[in-house]
Amino acid sequence: MLYHPGTDCLEKFPSPESLKKRVLISTKPPVKFQNSKPSQNKEDPKTDQQGQVDNEEFIEEVDEEKAAPEYRNLIAIHAMKLKGRNKEKSSLVVILRLQRQQDNTNSSAFKFSISQVSEPPEDIKKLFQNYSKNDTMTVEDLLRFMKNFQKEENATTEQAQTIFNSLKHLFIFHRRGLHLDAFFRYLLGDHNLPISSNVHQDMTAPLAHYFLYTGHNSYLTGNQLSSDSSVDPIKQALRHGVRVIELDLWPNTKQNDVKVCHGGTLTSPVDLIKCLHAIKDNAFAASEYPVVITFEDHLTPILQEKVAQMVTKVFGDMLHQSGHLDEFPSPESLKKKVLISTKPPEEYPKAGDNKDMIAHSNCPSSLMRYCWIGLSQKGKLQKLKSSSKKDDPNIEESYSRNESAITDKDQLADKEYMEEVDEDKAAPEYRKLIAIHAMKLKGRLDKILRNIDPYKGSRLSMSEQQLENAVNNNLGADIVKFTQQNLLRVYPKGMRIDSSNYNPFVGWEHGAQMVAFNMQGTGQHLQTMQGMFRANGGCGYVKKPDLLLRRHLMDRSEYRSKVKKTLKVKIYLGEGWHYDFHRTHFDRCSPPDFFVKVAIEGVEAGTKEEKTEPVSDQWVPEWNQEFEFPLTVPELALLRIEVFDYDSGIDDFAGQTCLPVSELKSGIRAVPLHNREGDQYKYTRLLVRFQFD
Repeated sequence: MLYHPGTDCLEKFPSPESLKKRVLISTKPPVKFQNSKPSQNKEDPKTDQQGQVDNEEFIEEVDEEKAAPEYRNLIAIHAMKLKGRNKEKSSLVVILRLQRQQDNTNSSAFKFSISQVSEPPEDIKKLFQNYSKNDTMTVEDLLRFMKNFQKEENATTEQAQTIFNSLKHLFIFHRRGLHLDAFFRYLLGDHNLPISSNVHQDMTAPLAHYFLYTGHNSYLTGNQLSSDSSVDPIKQALRHGVRVIELDLWPNTKQNDVKVCHGGTLTSPVDLIKCLHAIKDNAFAASEYPVVITFEDHLTPILQEKVAQMVTKVFGDMLHQSGHLDEFPSPESLKKKVLISTKPPEEYPKAGDNKDMIAHSNCPSSLMRYCWIGLSQKGKLQKLKSSSKKDDPNIEESYSRNESAITDKDQLADKEYMEEVDEDKAAPEYRKLIAIHAMKLKGRLDKILRNIDPYKGSRLSMSEQQLENAVNNNLGADIVKFTQQNLLRVYPKGMRIDSSNYNPFVGWEHGAQMVAFNMQGTGQHLQTMQGMFRANGGCGYVKKPDLLLRRHLMDRSEYRSKVKKTLKVKIYLGEGWHYDFHRTHFDRCSPPDFFVKVAIEGVEAGTKEEKTEPVSDQWVPEWNQEFEFPLTVPELALLRIEVFDYDSGIDDFAGQTCLPVSELKSGIRAVPLHNREGDQYKYTRLLVRFQFD
């Protein structure tokens, strides 16, 4: 009986004839009104020919964003009273507006509304006719639809009943079952999403069999050279499901504590202890599966021992302390655990380990005492001693991409500057913390891959450029075999000072578990990363496809050349922009002209992009266009969907999402859209059909 218009806002009211047996609610929305200052004008407020008041002093404004949902959702006709001394001469200003129905029983559920679309698409009408009786769909009918059309073979009567219960608050719900409008709202609701929100993959395989959601320089708020270091990016990353956090450890200025910063740059530091507490408090907010902390360590043994004390005290029983893992356990066995990964102390630091900017200065020994002087890669550790000799002006402190606060022992003529360190006694408590031993790429990769102990789990790090070079030198298969039992971490090349990211598929195609990304920015590569880890319930661990775990690997050209399946994508319509965007966001004078781009990303020989035609002047556009995408490696493919407002210049962004193709559910699905940063809009979504042939 409740009246609802088919458009967002009507310029004139419908006729009484068209409103037969309808009930309309009219009142002021329940908000705090903004009162104007008393008018100084003694004249009555003037109205134009449309009955609009041109003196703002007499009008109170309604803030639509602050409306209380319990009462406001019933209002079809918004009312505003005029203020002033001569109210009897003033007119009533009203706006007829569609209201969204609120589901107050579940604040996380999608807030259903009476459909903004004048009527469901023809495909939806036909489906409803096929699966309903006498224009009513029962629980049994809905279950049949879910199993037969949506291909949800494991759907249960209880699940269908839950959907029914979620729709009962709607005025369009009938006690005997769902009418067409209620069925339409179900299709656009949170019970009909395109991928599962639950962990559903096997989590009992070794850690090396998974891709891990990995951050790079996780403490930075912006660029790699001058931004602030903070705990906020760490918290945000963990809350979004990131499972690998990177911290660069440096001595503070007094050499008595540890700071986290990007060494050799102008980035401000943050205390390590604050970072550790931030990790502890947020580690399992989004996922109960293990968090790995990778340390990029530039510390003396004394400070390493201090780090060991801090880590042990902060994490307590959360810390995995069984020592070096010869075999990687499963994510399932490491639930709610924190693992430390870094190079063992005896390897710190050696020439070539650091990646920071170049700066040279002659430095007296009094300022050099914090440094740890590395020898050739086969030498023993050396540390600086207090010297009674005068400062040697020839000692040079060097920061570069290839050398940290290090100098070769041969440059120090006097042995009184150093003493040898017994490697077995170097920071023993710190050594015990290291669950995953790390090493950086030094020398020829083919030799490293051949000589690595396959029965001793290790983590190798290389830059994106080093990985690309290795693949171009026909080492791709060797890298994949290495990653079947060991971890490979790929990080952005040093020239990405703007914290941009790179194509992650090169790493994933070669089994790299830790494709490290700068999480503080935006861009398509980051959106791709976010899309990949929406898989498996967003837990931060995604099982590698079998093609990367086989003993006998397929040639790349072989698995890239054959089409395995075809994905059909039909874009029906979209809604919700009116609630997530201001009405003048896209155009000050008219409604937006939305169109949709659809593309496949992956290791395919060539990616394909399609787009719909723009729909002019519609907040609730209907496209009804279908596209086909051949897939050669669907296991590593992502579906990218973007919406724009067409413009003669630059099209305005209106939402995006990336979804793993291997996780897509067949049938007609509600696809929520996200902003550029990857945060989901509250209301904006598309209605899309997915079909695999």
